Amino acid sequence: MNVDLSSPALADHLPPGPHRPRAVQGAEFLVGRRRALQRLARRYGDAVTLALPAFGDAVLISDPAMAKQLCMAKSDVVANVRPNLGRILGGGSMFALDADDHRRRRKLLTPPLHGKRIKAYEEIVAEEFAAESATWPIGRPFPTLEPMMRITLNVILRAVFGADGMRLDALRELMPPLVTHGSRLTTLPDLPGIGGSFNPRNRFAAERAAYDAVVVPLIREARADPQLADRADILALMVQSSYDDGSSMTDAEISDELLTLLAAGHETTATTLAWAMERLSRHPAILADLAAEADSDENTLRIATIHEVQRSRPVIDLFGRHVIADSLELGPYRIPKGYNVIVGISLLHDDSREFADPERFDPERFVGARPGQAWLPFGGGTRRCIGSAFAHMEMDVVLRELFRSFTVQPTTAKDERWHSRGVAYAPARGGRVTLSRTRPSFGATR
Repeated sequence: MNVDLSSPALADHLPPGPHRPRAVQGAEFLVGRRRALQRLARRYGDAVTLALPAFGDAVLISDPAMAKQLCMAKSDVVANVRPNLGRILGGGSMFALDADDHRRRRKLLTPPLHGKRIKAYEEIVAEEFAAESATWPIGRPFPTLEPMMRITLNVILRAVFGADGMRLDALRELMPPLVTHGSRLTTLPDLPGIGGSFNPRNRFAAERAAYDAVVVPLIREARADPQLADRADILALMVQSSYDDGSSMTDAEISDELLTLLAAGHETTATTLAWAMERLSRHPAILADLAAEADSDENTLRIATIHEVQRSRPVIDLFGRHVIADSLELGPYRIPKGYNVIVGISLLHDDSREFADPERFDPERFVGARPGQAWLPFGGGTRRCIGSAFAHMEMDVVLRELFRSFTVQPTTAKDERWHSRGVAYAPARGGRVTLSRTRPSFGATR
C-alpha cells in the first residue's frame, strides 16, 4: 500500500474507539481483559484506539496483515511495548533492550536454545517427568498445573546450571512465589515503595534480592571454573560467549537473562501443558490417536496438538510495540509517536476468517500444514520468544512420556474457565485430569 505520509489528511489517522474516561477503560481492561478485548473487537473491528492507565494511549489490532506489518517494522520506527517485562525482569533482560542492543543480545543467546543443543535436553525432560509423575494419583482427578510447573522448573534449572541444577533447592522454593508476584505486577502501574510487605512490589523486590543472592555467586563460580570449556549448560555458554567486539555480558546482565529463562520460560510452558490436559480430556478420539502415536517414533499429531492448544488456549494474549518515530503506517492508519500498538493474540486465534470453526478443538488443522501468520503464541518478528524451540521440545517430550505411561480418562465436565495469573492465562481449576496406568481402547476414531 503506497500512502503519501506527508498528506495532512493522514495526520494522526487513528482507528475508532470508546470515549469513556481512561480510568474506566483501564478498570475494564484489568478486571476482565479477555472479555473487554472481545467486546471491543465486536464493536470496532480489527483496530481500536484505547486509553489505558498502564499502556497509555494505545491501538489494539487483531488483523494478521497489520500484525505482520507491525512485527516487520524497523527498530528506528518501533521499540518494545512500554511498559514491558524489563521493569520486572531487570534492565539486563532482553525484554528491556531495543535496536542494536537487542539484536546483539539475541544473537548471543540463540545458540544455547536451538539446534543440536535442544536435542541434548530431551533426556532431562524425560527424567523430570518420570520423577514427578511417580507421585501422581491414579483413578481420581487432580490439577496438573502445579505438577507441570515443577517439571518445567526442574528442567530449566538443570539446563541452565547443569549438575548444579540438581541441588538448587533454594531456587525451587523461591521461583514459584517470585513468578506469581512478578506476573501480577506486570498488569499494574508502578507503585510507590510504601506499605511494607503488603505492597506487591516490595515483596517482589525482596524475592529478587534472594534470587540474586543465589545466582550471582553461581555466575562467579562458573567464570572461575577451570573446566568451564567442557561444560554444556546454558550458564557456562553464557559466561563463555562474547559479542563481535569481544566484550561479554556482565554478572548483572546474566542474572537478569537467567531470571527471564527461569521465570518466563517455565511458567508459560507448564501452563500450556495444563491446558493440553484440559482440552484433550474432553476429546476421547484425539486421546486414542495420541496414545497410539506415542508407541511409535512419530510426533506429527502431537506437534499439531501442541499448535492447536496454543491456538485455542493461548497463555499469553497480548504483545506489542511502542512507536518511537514520528508516526507508524499500519494498514489504513497512521499511528503517532508515543502510542503503544498491541496485538490481540487471542482475537487473532479466534478469528473464523483465519481458522475455520475456531471454537472447535481440532489438531488436524495443523497436520501437514505450518501455522500461518495469524498464529502468534510466541509473538512475532525480531522479538519472537527466543525460547520457542525449547518450549516445543519440552511439551513434545512431556506429552510423549505421559501417553506412554498413562491413559487420560475422558470427561464430560464443562470446559475450565480462563483464569488470569497476571501475564499468563491458566485453566481455572488447574487443568484437572484423571489417569490410569493402562490404556483401554476408547473405540473411537476421527
